Amino acid sequence: MFITIVGIQQCLGIDLFRVGANFQLEKDPTNIYDEEAICVKNIDDVVVGYVANSVRTVAKGCRSAGRIYDFIEDNQIIEVRFIVGKSVIAEIRQ
Repeated sequence: MFITIVGIQQCLGIDLFRVGANFQLEKDPTNIYDEEAICVKNIDDVVVGYVANSVRTVAKGCRSAGRIYDFIEDNQIIEVRFIVGKSVIAEIRQ
């Protein structure tokens, strides 16, 4: 299952993402913009982006935050699979 990571430029930037790198997902119930927000954190527990949750931001073939919200646990591991321009697509590890 694939996800699109957004908000990268507002966090630490795309340079810290590498194909094969692992990150963690964490639900963000206090997010004032999206009640189904899921943040992406690095190994130091720093937010580096969010799982896309809009028709305009979810890449084709990826799941939105709303679709995976009830099925993931905090600290769910994801692995970066593709980086195209400023877009990062990761796979949820089972």
